[in-house]
Amino acid sequence: MQTSTEVMDATLEFCPNETCPASGLRNQGNIRIHDRHRGRYRCTICRRTFTARTGTMLEGLRKPAELVIIVVGLLAYGCPLQAIVHVFGLDERTVAAWRDRAGQQCRRVQQAVVEQEHLSLTHVQADEIRVKGKKEIFWMGLAMEVSSRLWLAGIVQVARDQNLADRLLQRVRRCASGISQLLVCVDGWLCYPDAILRAFSQWGKRGIQVWPGLIIGQVIKTQKHYHLESVKQTLLCGEEKELKACLERSRGGTQINTAYIERLNGTMRERLASLTRKCRHANWRLLAFQWGMYLIGCTYNFCWPHHELEQTPAMAAGITDHAWSLREVLTYKVPPALLAKARADEQQELAPAPPVPHLSQCVRGNPSPAYLALLRLKEQEAGLRSITT
Repeated sequence: MQTSTEVMDATLEFCPNETCPASGLRNQGNIRIHDRHRGRYRCTICRRTFTARTGTMLEGLRKPAELVIIVVGLLAYGCPLQAIVHVFGLDERTVAAWRDRAGQQCRRVQQAVVEQEHLSLTHVQADEIRVKGKKEIFWMGLAMEVSSRLWLAGIVQVARDQNLADRLLQRVRRCASGISQLLVCVDGWLCYPDAILRAFSQWGKRGIQVWPGLIIGQVIKTQKHYHLESVKQTLLCGEEKELKACLERSRGGTQINTAYIERLNGTMRERLASLTRKCRHANWRLLAFQWGMYLIGCTYNFCWPHHELEQTPAMAAGITDHAWSLREVLTYKVPPALLAKARADEQQELAPAPPVPHLSQCVRGNPSPAYLALLRLKEQEAGLRSITT
């Protein structure tokens, strides 16, 4: 419960009621201090009362806020849950609940600040991590913007299928401000090319058309006995001149690569204790990995300065002007309208995927021989499936 020692300022609050006409609006003169002892505010329009913690991670918690923030900070740096339980004398279920609450809060922050179609994307890399639970295997897809090192999106699900790639790239699309010259680098997974074309296309006069400046690069690594034998870079869509321009603007190397997203994968494995290989504290539930991913990704974006950029990725992307404290992240209040939009976007992810645009709509000049071979393989696979069924 909020105590009377906390400073109350009605001008900083907005009504969290979705049905209120002034919902999500500050400085409208409709918020009054209702009870200083319990720290409650009241909206004069809908007459609902609420606290400054309503809609944040700290809502309804009785433990001191300082203790909660310390525990969440340790979790964000990879401290195992059992170690926190032993040191602070807390119940394991309490710490797990705080981790899930923090992950849900970080997802709201990510949706309200990053996934708002206002970023100028130049070079995006995507990859997936194989996650080993106690009795099941999960897959975590991640995407980032290279020039700012900003974590854009993440998906955790059981199957490594087309749905994973589609959901991941659709969330990346929600971060982009509009049509621009964009380089997307991925590994050799066959589901990525179609997912990229679906995500970065729109309806035009001639039907579904891909962004004219879209460039797709693929890195195929060959291994033998867990040792790297060869690396092959393939330009699936776009021209060499456009590729070099994007790489130069993003400072993302001199050729097609996935080095930056692989480093982010390493950061995830380092800071999310349940992702540590051969550990004794693996999670049972998929949601535990999901909320942990959002906690690590959001604090990585807003709180921890990048050692190469000397600022946080959010500052490098122009989203914020300072490094956020962990308290700022956990107490950030998202307007109800943005929450409703995020829920609608999540429902749209579950809808059937739109058709993939034809190759002639996305390739300038002659199509890549590797991409044509990829299309032939997919046609053969579809033919085999129709015969077997």
